[in-house]
Order: sequence, then C-alpha cells, then structure tokens
Amino acid sequence: MTQDGPVVVWFRDDLRVSDHPALRAAVDSGAPVLPVYVVDDSGHGARPLGAASRWWLHHSLAALSASLEKRGARLVLREGDAEEEIRAVLRRSGASRLLMDRRYAAAEREQDQRVQRLAEQAGAEVESFTGSLLHEPGAVLNGDGERFGVFSPFFRALQRQGDPREPLPAPQRIAGWEGSVHSEALDDLRLLPTSPDWSGGMAETWEPGEKGAHRRLDGFVRDHLRHYAAHRDEPAADVSSRLSAHLKFGELSPYQVWHRVAAADATEEVRTKFLTELAWREFDYDLLERGHALEQENVHRQFDRFPWADVDQDVLRAWQRGRTGIPLVDAGMRQLWHTGWMHNRVRMVVASFLVKNLRYDWRLGEQWFWDTLVDADPANNPAQWQWVAGSGADAAPFFRVFNPVTQGHKFDPAGEYIAEWVPELRDLDAKGRQEPWTVPDDLAAAAEGTGLPAYPSPVVDLKASRQAALDAYAEMRG
Repeated sequence: MTQDGPVVVWFRDDLRVSDHPALRAAVDSGAPVLPVYVVDDSGHGARPLGAASRWWLHHSLAALSASLEKRGARLVLREGDAEEEIRAVLRRSGASRLLMDRRYAAAEREQDQRVQRLAEQAGAEVESFTGSLLHEPGAVLNGDGERFGVFSPFFRALQRQGDPREPLPAPQRIAGWEGSVHSEALDDLRLLPTSPDWSGGMAETWEPGEKGAHRRLDGFVRDHLRHYAAHRDEPAADVSSRLSAHLKFGELSPYQVWHRVAAADATEEVRTKFLTELAWREFDYDLLERGHALEQENVHRQFDRFPWADVDQDVLRAWQRGRTGIPLVDAGMRQLWHTGWMHNRVRMVVASFLVKNLRYDWRLGEQWFWDTLVDADPANNPAQWQWVAGSGADAAPFFRVFNPVTQGHKFDPAGEYIAEWVPELRDLDAKGRQEPWTVPDDLAAAAEGTGLPAYPSPVVDLKASRQAALDAYAEMRG
C-alpha cells in the first residue's frame, strides 16, 4: 500500500452522487477517489438481477459514469465474484480505504464481511454507511425492545423517532485517482437484451439515472401528490409516483424522497399516505435483515404444508403473457411485459389470481416478477408476494381473495385501464370490458384491427376456484 493510495467507493444499490454518505466521506477525506461497480452474478452475494433490472442497470451505470466523470472521477466497471474483484482493485490501486453503503440480505452481509476481512488484510480500512434506508433494521422497536411483526405499530414507532436526517449535497468536484486499474466497457457487460431486443416499451416509459429520478420525483410532487390519497388505487388515474425503480437502484435516496414529500404543498393526510409506502419498504427490509430468505421460505412456516395445485404450463404461460381471459389480470400482466412495471393495486389482483384462483405456489409469481420488473427488490418483491399469499409478516389472511371482476368495477369502473392494455376489448362498453364472457359474440369483431386474436375464455372459474382455495386453506390448517 502506498502512502497516497486512493479511497475506493464500492457502489451497489446507490447509483447516485447526491446524498451518498460513502462518496461524501471519500471526497471529504482529501484522498483521491476510485469509484467501482461490480456486476456479480456468482450468487455469492446479491441475488442476480432479472432481465428487466439488468436493462435498467445498464442505463443507470451509464448515467452514473457520466456524472462522476463530469466531477473528475472515472467509474471502474468489473464483472465476476465481488470478493475477488474488489480484492484485485484494492491490491492494484494500493487503496488506503474501502467505503460502501450497507446491504441487508443475509448473503450480501456475509459477502461484505468477507470483503472487509480481505481488505483489512491488504491494509485498507473499511467503513460502511446507512444510505439506502431511513433507519438501520432493528432500530425501530416496540416498548419491550423487540422488532415488530405488524406494520401499523411499526410505522407509528418510526414516526415517533422524528424526521430522518437531511440529505447530503452532491460533491461539486471529486479528486479522481489517476492510476491505472482495468475496467470493463459497459457494453461488454451484456446487460441489454439482444436477439430480440424486447426493451422498446421500457425505453419509452423510463429515464433511468439520477437526473431522471429527480425529474420523476419533481413531477410527482408537482402534479400528482395532492391526488394520491384519493386516487392511488385507480390504475387509470396515473397518480402513482413510479419512484420504486429509482429507489431500488439508489438513484434517489429515501431521505431525499421523504423530505421532498414532507415539505410539499399538500395536506398532512396526503403526505402521510405516501410516506406510509416508504415505511413499508423499511418494514420489508427489517424482515429481510432478520435472516429470512424471503424469496424462498414462508415467514409463517405453517404454509409449508399448503397443498398447491399441479402447474399447467399452458395456464401459467397465459398468466405470464396476459391471456387468462380475466381482463384486469391480463391488463396488469401486459403492462408489466411492456413497461417492466405494474400499478400496485393490480399487482395485488394478479398475485391473488395466481396464488388463490390458480392455487400456484407464490414463488412462481415472485420469480416472474423478479425477472420482469424494473423495480424488483430483494425485500419488497418477495415480502409483498407473501403478503398476498398469507404466508408473510402482517399478511392479508389467505381467505381474502381479490375478485378481479369486483376489483375492476370498483377501481377501473369505465374499463379505461383495461382498454389501454387489452385493446381487443377497447370497443366494448364498460361491462363488456370487465366481463367479456357476457358478450362472446362480440369478441371476434372487437379484436378486428388490433392484430390480436379474439379475447380468450377464462382459464378458470372465479367462484369455483375461490372455494377450492378456501378448501385447501382449511386442509392446511387441519
């Protein structure tokens, strides 16, 4: 290690330069700064990203690299097992320190501990920071000093702790390390889809990167926040913040979102309603940090005995591609396939349909969402699937089955959302859009000109399948 070795900043789920505690500490140290990102599909740390998230990551890394370069530093890109890659960078650069924001899944924490040992053996000091959550998991406790298993008291306890810290400003100048260490070309990381490139809909919908994240936040607060509480469950209303992917990749910090919303010109009820969603994120990460393998294991282990149905691959594929014959389900799944995102109310409906009406294991849905969502998050995605399945913490009871027709009439009464994503039903009236089996003679005519076949019949009877799910639940309970 040389006397003037750089400070390595290991970027992970924090692809921004503002409100970045590790980067700020590196800049304030006065030492040259070496930013590094490792694409690690080894399975020894973070869960390997799905295809939609890899698309987002490519563009987010491009934006981060440009932002760092503008300030005087070069982003080093590596590919492989993060332990080996970080160790190689430390040795090659003679780094004096390794700084990083914390991660919380068990495999991530174990990998970070191994990296810390390797770094210290190489003579580099290691420090980690809280950057992606408002509070460290385990910091919000009940009166007995224990963690919460139910969300509402967790949120009240979080509120009693007061506002989180103010966001840190972005450094205007970064003294980049002038030495040489190998960096992969971004295109060589093969993050983008090819043969075919199916990402056109995502490119039309999103602007990955820190600038896009702040534009999205500003637009939401300016145009939609005041309508959020009243219309958040209406998929056609378009009042969702759509910040989830920006938060997942750390292009925004939750501190920035919290303070921006808390200071907005909106009623306290509206602000609190939105901040509750940030708190759910905190709650899910608290579960993840406890060691739950959320994407694999039922939080409530009695669901290990649940009698899932045998999977019909044609039916599963119909669910995945939005061809179940249930319009609200199909609209959501087509929105997901095209944009990499789905409205939250519709996520609950499509998940309930898979888990309860089809009685397929929730893990099948969680894995599909992991691969197709741009905001696929290691805590939120499995925790919310388990919430719907009834197997998670503070979950909806299993016997709460979301009837997709009832949900459609309630939250999309004119069928506007359905018409947007299921164009072969667009020419039908509101009832026909919600219940096309009531007008079967019109379905072929309605599909003309859309390039799509006539809308299919339902793959399952909603009433009979609901009863079968309740019978299975009773069987599990003995």
